[in-house]
Amino acid sequence: MTTPDDLSVRITRRHADLLVLNGQVVTPAGIERLDIACLGGRIVALGELRASWTADNTLEAVGLHVLPGVIDTQVHFREPGQTHKETIEAGTRGAVLGGVTGVFEMPNTTPLTLTPEDLLAKFDLAQGRSWCDHAFYIGGSAVNAERLAELERLPGCAGVKVFMGSSFGDLLADDNTVLQRILRHGQRRMAVHAEDEARLRARRDLVEASGDVCDHPHWRDPESALMATKRIVKMASEIGRRLHVLHVSSADEMAYLAHHKRRVSVEVTPHHLTLCAPECYQRLGSLAQMNPPVRDDAHRQALWQAIRDGVVDVIGSDHAPHTRNEKDKPYPNSPSGMTGVQTLVPIMLDHVNKGRLSLQRLTDLTSAGPARLFGIEGKGRIALGYDADLTLVDLKTERLITNEWIASVSRWTPYHDKPVTGWPIATVIRGQAVVRDGTLMGSPQGQPIKFLEVPL
Repeated sequence: MTTPDDLSVRITRRHADLLVLNGQVVTPAGIERLDIACLGGRIVALGELRASWTADNTLEAVGLHVLPGVIDTQVHFREPGQTHKETIEAGTRGAVLGGVTGVFEMPNTTPLTLTPEDLLAKFDLAQGRSWCDHAFYIGGSAVNAERLAELERLPGCAGVKVFMGSSFGDLLADDNTVLQRILRHGQRRMAVHAEDEARLRARRDLVEASGDVCDHPHWRDPESALMATKRIVKMASEIGRRLHVLHVSSADEMAYLAHHKRRVSVEVTPHHLTLCAPECYQRLGSLAQMNPPVRDDAHRQALWQAIRDGVVDVIGSDHAPHTRNEKDKPYPNSPSGMTGVQTLVPIMLDHVNKGRLSLQRLTDLTSAGPARLFGIEGKGRIALGYDADLTLVDLKTERLITNEWIASVSRWTPYHDKPVTGWPIATVIRGQAVVRDGTLMGSPQGQPIKFLEVPL
């Protein structure tokens, strides 16, 4: 028999698409035990909700930490043109299996991403194939410099990416005149790969002679990175443009950038924080080869100190796969780059467990930091009204990273057989669980990431 009290409770209960229950939630106020109600893709309630809410679906998060959805702001998914290495579908599948809810993809595809048509073609490729939300960079080049203010404002554009080194053709921008043209056209924060191309060319004989991948960090030495970083920071300061220096790898750069933080933001990668020369080259050969290089422990410790000092703003994976056959070519003809989007979260959680950074600091580097720097709309924190993007992790689970787990078309990781403590358990994007207990759910439903309006 229904009593008046039962009827009152039934009437006042609210309904959600998804309830995440009993998790340790990383909020702007700290880590709190909370329930989260998700409706229409957004967070609509936080607190003790079990008694007052019903839902189509629930996620029990007892024993788990709930992070704002992790955003990887540097991936190379190789599509179009190089799908034997990677695809948008496989790359984003790896992303969500690894707890990543959003990605910024780079312009060095075939064709290069230099025009509105190139950008639209990528969004067409991602439609119905991307497992996570996504944005694409436009390449900054001599051929489109005067159009960049318009191009950077296109829907779903992550901004402008400039290669001062380690690129080719129209995407290489190593000339000061070209760099100044690019810097003058646009207002958004410009991402840059800073290595001095002239120095790299002059020093290539070092590795042509030795053929030893252990010489990779000696060829692409700290000075080549510092020269380029100083040059672009000076030009950007004179013009008044904000910069984002990608994959900073050396103590020298960090010491310099610490004095230029008002307009310059800094990214580091998990592999520069984790791997160490010469051991990684001796053990992995060209699988450890990437640009800029993994350096010795003194540089690695400087990167960790920069995280502690607040110099570092974000962590990006620089996921840049090549096939094993390509990587097996004799050095230096082997290509630089490694997988990383799927291993970003477990590698960094292992560092959290080792006491190298706090979970709150990791959240700032992978969620709030990207949203703040790039003006991402509605993402980056667990708060009312924000997109219901959540990364649920078990800090105590011990797992082994293996090649077999990797979703990338290339099917390898430099962390094969590496034990880690801390693992992504579920991935929620706009209130939909796309991974649950390590299993994909449903079909790819990723959408273009929205950005706040840039003032004219």
